Amino acid sequence: MKDHINAIYKNHSQFYKILLFVVTTILIVFFFPKSGRFKYNFEKGKPWQTENLYAPFNFGIQKSTNEVKKEETLITNQTTHFFNKEKGIEAEVIKDFKEGFNKTFNDSLNNYKGLKSKANSILNTFYKYGILNENLDLKNSNKAVILIDNVEKQTTTYKNLQKLGTLKNSIEKQLKGTSLETYSNKLTALFFDVIKTNLTYNKALSDNVLKEALDKISKNRGVVDKGTLIISKGEVVNDEKFQVLTSLSKEYESQVWSKSSYNWIVFAYTLLVSLALLMLLLFIRKYRKDVYKNNTKVTFIFFNVFVMVLLTTLIVNYNSEYVYLVPITILPLVLKAFFDARLGLFTHVITVLLLGSIVPNSYEYMFLQIIAGIVTILTVSELYKRANLFISVGQITLVYIIAYFAFFVIHEASVDNLKWETFGLFILCGLATLFVQPIIYVYEKLFGLISDVSLLELSDTNSKLLKELSNKAPGTFHHSLNVANLAEASANEIEANAMLVRVGALYHDIGKMKSPIYFTENQSSGINRHDELTPRESAKIIINHVLNGIEIAKKYNLPDRVIDFIRTHHGTSQVYYFYMKEKANNENVDIIDFTYPGPKPFSKETAILMMCDSVEAASKSLKDPTSSKIDNFVENIINKQKDSGQFLNADITFKEIESIKKVLKRKLANIYHLRIEYPE
Repeated sequence: MKDHINAIYKNHSQFYKILLFVVTTILIVFFFPKSGRFKYNFEKGKPWQTENLYAPFNFGIQKSTNEVKKEETLITNQTTHFFNKEKGIEAEVIKDFKEGFNKTFNDSLNNYKGLKSKANSILNTFYKYGILNENLDLKNSNKAVILIDNVEKQTTTYKNLQKLGTLKNSIEKQLKGTSLETYSNKLTALFFDVIKTNLTYNKALSDNVLKEALDKISKNRGVVDKGTLIISKGEVVNDEKFQVLTSLSKEYESQVWSKSSYNWIVFAYTLLVSLALLMLLLFIRKYRKDVYKNNTKVTFIFFNVFVMVLLTTLIVNYNSEYVYLVPITILPLVLKAFFDARLGLFTHVITVLLLGSIVPNSYEYMFLQIIAGIVTILTVSELYKRANLFISVGQITLVYIIAYFAFFVIHEASVDNLKWETFGLFILCGLATLFVQPIIYVYEKLFGLISDVSLLELSDTNSKLLKELSNKAPGTFHHSLNVANLAEASANEIEANAMLVRVGALYHDIGKMKSPIYFTENQSSGINRHDELTPRESAKIIINHVLNGIEIAKKYNLPDRVIDFIRTHHGTSQVYYFYMKEKANNENVDIIDFTYPGPKPFSKETAILMMCDSVEAASKSLKDPTSSKIDNFVENIINKQKDSGQFLNADITFKEIESIKKVLKRKLANIYHLRIEYPE
């Protein structure tokens, strides 16, 4: 039992990866749609490539979206509107009009009998059907309407209903050309004083009637019986065949599956998802060993894959037309920011392959997304520069639009029915991609990772910690700047992460702030404090600057990748000067007491810092430097580190070490303003 527990503890990292693999697979399959999928691919205008297809069951031929929309528009235009007619208003208005007329036209010398008769006639015309309290602005004025009161219903057309806004024109029109036209203004004013609306639009009833009519629209326009030949091999998929095949595909995917069939579908999806994730895991294991060894990083990658699958699945389940709204190019952007372009692209392709089994038009979708991912990897560089991200997002959006346009023309052979709203989805997708910056910041906090954006902020020499270093240990600060310049040049030479190694160099000696006077570069008075200490005490102070640096870095919340440079910049080397000094007095000296705790550098970047730090520090002791002296000096220091096994854990080659030597020799020659020694 104990052996089993020890084995599990020893291989806990592998067990964690297996658990992560299983959990991610289960979660992705859980969110996948569990319907069957039509096993044939077909395109309008292209020949049917497979065997003759017969109907596997009875199914209806679904109407196209345009056909359904035309029917809906027709029904909407023909559906009756309902208005409530309020009784009693007309009698009240007639009474008020009579009183108002007698007051307005009270001249006893004139006979207004004809005017009064005409006015009553106009009033009766207004209330024949009624006066609306609002104008519905219907396009079809001949549309049937029904007027409802408490007793009866009255049918007419919308144009026969009187509207308040047209009352004046109606009065003037009926009086024009008659002897009564001179009374038009007075009569109009009287009408507006007494007239009241008696028709109110019954929206609830009208909407219900329209909804019932729309619900009765049949989605099908025919039936295909089981066993009927749908299409023959080599036959071109025309509009009619395309609609039949599309109907069969949708019917097949919406079938109610038995429990046995459902389980088989889940099992098949599990196989596909696990196979894709396994390929991703094997790729990381073979080509990104440092990432594979770090469970946090592997979890981060799988988490991002799951998030993209989840977002896309939710959108597809809601409305598959919005599938291009998901900013899937955020995935390669994020992975490139934290890792590298190759891992970002491979993960992106695996994710797109997973999504290809659930999205409509899978070939078109996968082509567009893979091309967009490639463009993302090729165009986005130096993400910390804001202009670069905007330019890259514009290029990605343009590629989306061009590729979609090409596919549409291939399918439709014209641009008449081009869906311009899809271009809008691509633009919105591009805008959503701009949120990658805050997403990267959140990921840094959640997973303890570091991106170039944070590295740029840390490289600012005006930061609080570096300012404190320059104040407390100015010599160390100057040394760190020199090392940073050497390390950055060396990293560029062998294509390592120059920004990371520069930041690591700036902070690698911050531990010297605790006792700056004990380090040579900060001794400006010419007094050496080590003269007052034993070699063992001096060595302890020198070695402790690594541990003090780690403590200070954690206090200031520096990322772990930066702290790695503090831990490894001396590796397991010795404080040789004090060791030899102690040995001169005592033969029985344990070299462990004069050895840095390590660990040794375990990446190209940390190895570069060790070389540059040693060379820069030791170069201060050079007297009368010449090109040959500098060459021998650099060779001796780096060869000593190499021979002592300091670079065994670092992923760096002999060729790269030689390239770094050349850079350091050239840089030191420039620092000391040396000319090339020409042969005599």
